[in-house]
Amino acid sequence: PERFPEAGEPWTPSKLYYSQGFSRRRLQAFHDALLERGMESPYTEWLEKWPTDRPDNADRVTSRILCGEYFPVRDEALRAHATQIDPNSRWFFIPMEIQQEIWPYEEYELARSLVDTTLPEDDLFAGIREKVNV
Repeated sequence: PERFPEAGEPWTPSKLYYSQGFSRRRLQAFHDALLERGMESPYTEWLEKWPTDRPDNADRVTSRILCGEYFPVRDEALRAHATQIDPNSRWFFIPMEIQQEIWPYEEYELARSLVDTTLPEDDLFAGIREKVNV
């Protein structure tokens, strides 16, 4: 604020989250679902090599957002970044219907909140809407 006083009051995000990505629990759920359906799992070797003493990211999840209906849009966005995510990788191996049935969530860890929050969350904007009266 001292460097750019003409810009007005500085903006501060009300909440910050860490993305938890793939937890062992999530991989195991997909792996098991594929095998139960007689399909090959791209996670067999990954799970076999997973260190048994490593904590699971799932244990840090504070916010679970139901968003399976948006997975097709998510995948289109990921495919648009082919330099970062190979469109032919195991990322896209699991059929959409199985993803939406087995794990229709994105998971996050609330790292910091400047608004009242109750955990676990199912809405990343909880507390923010009330703050701005939306």
